[in-house]
Amino acid sequence: MAVHRVTMQDIADACGLSRNTVSKIFNQRGSVPQATRQMVLDKARELGYMQLPAAEASPQIQPAAVHSTRTIVLLTSHMPVDYHFGIFFIPAFADQLSRVGYTLMMCEISAAELQSRTLPGHIAPDRVAGLMTIELFDQAYLDMLCGLGLPLLVVDGHCDSDLMPLQSDVISMENTSSMFHIVSHIIRAGARQIGFVGDIRHCCSFQERWRGYCAAMEQAGLPVDRDCCILDSDSSFYGDPDWLGGKIRAMPRLPDAFVCANDFLALNIMTALKQQGISIPDRVMVSGFDGMPQTGVVDPALTTAQIPNAEIARLAAELLLARIDNPGRPLQRVYVETKPILRKSTAPRPAK
Repeated sequence: MAVHRVTMQDIADACGLSRNTVSKIFNQRGSVPQATRQMVLDKARELGYMQLPAAEASPQIQPAAVHSTRTIVLLTSHMPVDYHFGIFFIPAFADQLSRVGYTLMMCEISAAELQSRTLPGHIAPDRVAGLMTIELFDQAYLDMLCGLGLPLLVVDGHCDSDLMPLQSDVISMENTSSMFHIVSHIIRAGARQIGFVGDIRHCCSFQERWRGYCAAMEQAGLPVDRDCCILDSDSSFYGDPDWLGGKIRAMPRLPDAFVCANDFLALNIMTALKQQGISIPDRVMVSGFDGMPQTGVVDPALTTAQIPNAEIARLAAELLLARIDNPGRPLQRVYVETKPILRKSTAPRPAK
């Protein structure tokens, strides 16, 4: 009977990694997070792979950089729900961590903890390998987290975090160019008065989407008319189509299009317009951002920008694990490309 010879591909399949990653470890070329490296070496020994690197041949040798704890804490001020990219990002991120032996603990920060700038009482910093934040945009609280001395990855950031950089790694979706592309398409489709919907001070992503909108308007020689925008604080009732309908009726003129900071806002704007008998896109075009599944089934299908949730999750795990393994390496800000999806909600108006 032939004996199966264990290969790098066998190890890669067992670990849920690419063969290229495993090859880097055994050929000692390229950078691989220490936690990933240790998982691969342990699996190689388990499978009986015979070509371990010389420095790793003895199972008693333990790399000094491995953190003594295996828990990563995700902090948020609002646990992501429907219409938020986090509901797809978090499971994929947790899966990436579990593959290398880490556990993800999720904690929602209370209003009192946010105001006092303290961690939840059950979190002991010396028992945590690293922190990650999502939907946590309070500048003072983020500054407090940066000062803890723990490996920290921030998803997105407060609205000025690109101008006043955080002392942490940051990962975000690309916002400005996709929004610029969508608004330019709407202008080519015949819109001249275009309103923006969303609190542009909510987070860095919303601020960047606002900048993309403004840049497209400026390039086309069109004014940004704030009277046709809905820019209220995010504490307002954006989830209530009746409230949005009141804001629309109070406008001095109905714009040709509403460009919304995310899909949640866009879907509610569409409901508010339909309740007033306003046709989409014949009278008002609407676009969103995030690429939520609901955008493809609403009538008319919503123009949006697709966020690659799984890819952001994979890169986020790599960034945080690399920071855990090498705390002194330069801070990184990573943007992951988004893809505009043009649909019927911004279709050109029929010729008169």
